[in-house]
Amino acid sequence: MFNILYLLLGFMIIIKGADFLVDGASAFARRFRVSDLVIGLTIVAFGTSTPELFVNIFASAKGNTEIAIGNIVGSNIFNLFLILGISSLIYPLAVTKGTVWKEIPFSLLAAILLGVLANDALLDQTGRSVLSRMDGFVFLAFFAVFLCYIAVIAKDNIKSRHADVKNTSLAKSIFMIIGGLSGLVLGGKLVESGAVDMAANLGVSQSLIGLTIVAAGTSLPELATSAVAAFKKNCDIAVGNIVGSNIFNIFFVLGISSLIKPLPITPHFNMDIFVLIGASILLFFFMFTGKRRMLDRWEGAIFIILYIVYAVFLVKGG
Repeated sequence: MFNILYLLLGFMIIIKGADFLVDGASAFARRFRVSDLVIGLTIVAFGTSTPELFVNIFASAKGNTEIAIGNIVGSNIFNLFLILGISSLIYPLAVTKGTVWKEIPFSLLAAILLGVLANDALLDQTGRSVLSRMDGFVFLAFFAVFLCYIAVIAKDNIKSRHADVKNTSLAKSIFMIIGGLSGLVLGGKLVESGAVDMAANLGVSQSLIGLTIVAAGTSLPELATSAVAAFKKNCDIAVGNIVGSNIFNIFFVLGISSLIKPLPITPHFNMDIFVLIGASILLFFFMFTGKRRMLDRWEGAIFIILYIVYAVFLVKGG
């Protein structure tokens, strides 16, 4: 019971912390005339992924590798299958040509690179697989490339997105940023501790808890953001939030996590990474079925069904 309370309290704190951080950072950026487009592609997408970052920081520091890896892989699968599925049921998600040919393939590249770097034992015939600190630098290098791509978009795109940011004073913006970060630190610690203890008490693997409960909990900000964006018919935010978050999770969060401490990876994660790669490919394929460059409702329903099948398979094998 205490483990469940730890998780619930931790999720509540990190969701509110992420909300404070996004609102405060957005207001801060707007005050210094940073474009709405840059805010949408960076602060909104990356801000909703800060729960994954802080959970992974604590998990990596304590050597709870399966929580760290499971959190990221599970969150990305949850984002693609369930969140995009639900969002497209609310309103069919039309995307730009650039998203189809650049951002979605970049998220697919992130998943493939994770699969390659996580299989040292298979590719190099070594005794074990590990995400080393060098792998972390590789992830961060690709993340830097992605940031350069965003900068180019911001420069070339004349029409900027309009984020719903209230007229907030500078002092209040800074207070919200500090408060949001503090909430993320506290919530991340509670979630990590509760997840580890729950796995031990239930007699299941940490990877199962990471891939399901922790992944779903840390993805709640993405769910709320994309669902509301779809309801408001803002398809670019709904899809861009998920694609950007998935890129952020692998290239930045796993990059930072492996720099803190190298992450040994067991072979059973290959199935989950394969599901992630398959989900990314399917999203790209769906851009050319039905209405072009659109995730239709029937395609979203397929995503949701696939996630249910995947979740049942995880629980049965847990």
